[in-house]
Amino acid sequence: MATPSSTTRVSVLIPALDEEDAIGAVIDEIPRPPVTDILVVDNGSSDRTVEVARAHGARVVREERRGYGSACLRGLAEIGDTDILVFLDGDHSDYPEELPSLIGPIIAGEADLVIGSRALGEKEPGSLTPQQVYGNRLACLLMRLFLGHRYTDLGPFRAIRWDALQRLDMMDTNYGWTVEMQIKVVRRGLRVVEVPVRYRRRIGRSKISGTVSGTIKAGFKIILTILRYALW
Repeated sequence: MATPSSTTRVSVLIPALDEEDAIGAVIDEIPRPPVTDILVVDNGSSDRTVEVARAHGARVVREERRGYGSACLRGLAEIGDTDILVFLDGDHSDYPEELPSLIGPIIAGEADLVIGSRALGEKEPGSLTPQQVYGNRLACLLMRLFLGHRYTDLGPFRAIRWDALQRLDMMDTNYGWTVEMQIKVVRRGLRVVEVPVRYRRRIGRSKISGTVSGTIKAGFKIILTILRYALW
């Protein structure tokens, strides 16, 4: 595995909403080095997410406009100078210690975007709901049909070169963020690889897959995003 040089700046962006029970463990498990900066974007939490994140050494900004994409967009505006940006959920379902394997292909000059694929890695029973599994499969099938690129997952644990990210002109403010990135990377002719990552039960209840309405809204938006960019 390629290792970053002392001059490579690696930042982590964590969108978070009511994750006070998980966010501290997530931050503590992020390997430093290679990470030089951790930014938590609080998306309007009503608990102590902000206080806990700061107590564990992260920078925190607030984004009151609800939506995963809104939090990510605010993070991009706040992150500052970096070479590689890693997106990581704040619910402790991912394994932050696997970050070096995620940035490895970028450090080696083999990829612009690296997606942590839960489909290729080991999963704790119950960590992915049936609707998440089938929704991911459908989204990946549609992207393969329309884009000719084979993905196995829409995994949120991912790393991207900062200069490549600037070329994507990301716009989605909610559930379509990850799939928008994966489509635009292919459309821009950038290099993307997937690496297997482990996945476990999250701490707390999911705001999307944990509710029927959230699941339906997310699934509809993801499919709509794929069709939009496929026809564009």
